[in-house]
Amino acid sequence: QVQLVESGGGLVQAGGSLRLSCARSGRTSNSYVMGWFRQAPGKEREFVAASSRADSSTYLADSVKGRFTISRDDARNILYLQMNTLKPEDTAVYYCAAARLDIATPDYWGQGTQVTVSS
Repeated sequence: QVQLVESGGGLVQAGGSLRLSCARSGRTSNSYVMGWFRQAPGKEREFVAASSRADSSTYLADSVKGRFTISRDDARNILYLQMNTLKPEDTAVYYCAAARLDIATPDYWGQGTQVTVSS
């Protein structure tokens, strides 16, 4: 089992910044692909960002490119999402996810953290 616990969400004004953290524990491996998803009210969960240690690659959704950065500290088993220039449309519950192979089909999910961006 793998446990994922997000933190860092909150209320911020448009143009502001937040940094989300995801602490990973349990039967975990640094080889996992780690990622962030989000779900806004009335919408489906969508991919935001991913980090693959296998090839040192990062992936970002087009909607957050240039504003969000994903990083990981494998020594501490923490995944980060730095969110800058936040917009009201970024308002959502943000979920951390871990996948053995493909982040499109995560094996584990965190409980989510609320991010609210006011205009």
